[in-house]
Amino acid sequence: MAKISSHKSIFFNLVSILFFVLMVSVVESRVVGRVPKAEPDHLCDQVVGVKSGDTCFATAQQFNLTIESFRFINPNLNCEALFVSQWLCIAGNST
Repeated sequence: MAKISSHKSIFFNLVSILFFVLMVSVVESRVVGRVPKAEPDHLCDQVVGVKSGDTCFATAQQFNLTIESFRFINPNLNCEALFVSQWLCIAGNST
């Protein structure tokens, strides 16, 4: 009878410890893992797909944009490495 009680006690302690560790990890991930989302400084309202031979300068001219405004609404664009079917923002605004 004492062995059964001892086994139950050990099992209960293990389950309690596992539950505690699980709860701490859940709480910590919510508190520590919380990263504020960065808000974009611009919004794209209209896009166009790159065709063979397109350049940033030609696309900006085609849609009456200065190269500065074109680069602003396409901040991560590498104009030296455009590829066919890549989306370019051609109309947008700052927030």
